[in-house]
Amino acid sequence: MRKNFKIYAAYASNMSLQQMAQRCPFARVIGVGELEDYKLTFRGIRKGIATIEPCQGTSIPVVLWRITEKCEKALDRFEDCPKVYRKEQVTIKFQNHIVEAMVYVMTDKYCNFLSKPTPYYIEMIQQAYDDHGIIRDGLFNAVQDVYRELAIRKNA
Repeated sequence: MRKNFKIYAAYASNMSLQQMAQRCPFARVIGVGELEDYKLTFRGIRKGIATIEPCQGTSIPVVLWRITEKCEKALDRFEDCPKVYRKEQVTIKFQNHIVEAMVYVMTDKYCNFLSKPTPYYIEMIQQAYDDHGIIRDGLFNAVQDVYRELAIRKNA
């Protein structure tokens, strides 16, 4: 029997219950997992939007969603896949289990531009963290890292 859903791991605005209800009304939350050996960062040409990068020894929280094919197509449009984001399969720790999930990762073309996220974008992600009971430290660290790296580049 063929399963008619996919597990999607969201790490930024798609963690939001409100945003996902608008984008993918048939998506259902599975729970919060952990993506190990990755870090959250912000990249983009004009303003920083979230992406993930491999980073040994670190991890980020993700919200796991059960999505339909229709949901995936809506997310592809929202994420401008495959132009801005591409899809990858990753391994997530979830309730003492390992789960395979799909994530969107920024393409190299856009990932080369370190960029500050807008306050609105950060607030939206903060709200999503709060909705799921996720501690915000990792999000704040990612924002601070971007500001620090931009300052270093400016002074170099």
